[in-house]
Amino acid sequence: MKNEGILGKFFVKGEEYWYTIFRVIVGLVFMLHGLMKFGGGMPGNTLMAIAGTIEIVGGILIILGLWTRLFALIGAIEMIVAWFMMHAPKGWNPLTNGGEPAVLFFAIFLVLLIYGGGKFTVEHWMHKKEFF
Repeated sequence: MKNEGILGKFFVKGEEYWYTIFRVIVGLVFMLHGLMKFGGGMPGNTLMAIAGTIEIVGGILIILGLWTRLFALIGAIEMIVAWFMMHAPKGWNPLTNGGEPAVLFFAIFLVLLIYGGGKFTVEHWMHKKEFF
């Protein structure tokens, strides 16, 4: 069932490559999200500085595939905190409270938690397995 149809066969055949592309894009966007918080220097809010640091470090490690599951868990927790602290007070609809990125990153981090870094990671290259 997984590889039905032309597109299914195409994507299943190279699924490790596609997953690596997915992981790298997620890590890059998460890192950029963190860099944005430091755009004009150090954020005035300590929580924003902590969040930005988590996003930069986590993004780089997710790109590399180093401790992917651990940083996906940390990122998921950060997105839950961001949702309740920054977005939910403005209403529950992520389309109107600015919470779309938090919800989408949370969902993406669930996928990374389930599947880990994949085959093409620094961790797999160095140790032939994932530690977290």
